[in-house]
Amino acid sequence: MAFQSQACSLPIHTAPSPNAKPLDDDDLRLRRRRRRCRCICALVTLGVLLLLGVTLLVLFLTVLRVRDPSTRVLSARFVGPVPSLAQPNFTVQLTAAVHNPNRVSFSYASGTAELWYRGTHVGDAQVGPGRIPGRGDETVQLDMTVLTASFTKDMAQLIKDIEAGTLPLDASARIQGRVAIFGVFKLSVVAYSDCHVVVGFPNMDIRSQECHDHAKL
Repeated sequence: MAFQSQACSLPIHTAPSPNAKPLDDDDLRLRRRRRRCRCICALVTLGVLLLLGVTLLVLFLTVLRVRDPSTRVLSARFVGPVPSLAQPNFTVQLTAAVHNPNRVSFSYASGTAELWYRGTHVGDAQVGPGRIPGRGDETVQLDMTVLTASFTKDMAQLIKDIEAGTLPLDASARIQGRVAIFGVFKLSVVAYSDCHVVVGFPNMDIRSQECHDHAKL
């Protein structure tokens, strides 16, 4: 009986699995280091994305936001008749100052302009190539070909305006060009200008004017 009691009281040992490997201190430190590196990489990536978002926002609010230019007619000058077999037209030279409020320059190849007299289309002009610097000014000259037949269509009203010494005219221009951001990104921009100008007669001085300008991408 005593032998049987000792046999029952013997401790039972379970053999460890052959695949199980105990983790030593080096393995634990390596796992912690890898986890720390992942956290640092995630934080750095998040910081870069936030910085990129802030940079794009600043660019949109400063550089990429197109502000409308401003136009001011400086003078109108009678140049002379235009040789034509159909009708004796004449040329009027309009000089205007254009201000570019944007940080980037505006380069354009060509444009078109029209002249109206009391709702009647009376003239056309081509705008030559040019460049308006960022936050700068540029003087633009337009050689407007005035159609005599259209201008004298309402002769009675024209005589009244001449007697009053003033000619109410409307000039509109459309110029398509590009802006270069950092010399790399090029965006197409169309600039519009509509001016109502009262020209004195016969001195051709600018009595009054009101211009509305608009630019869009």
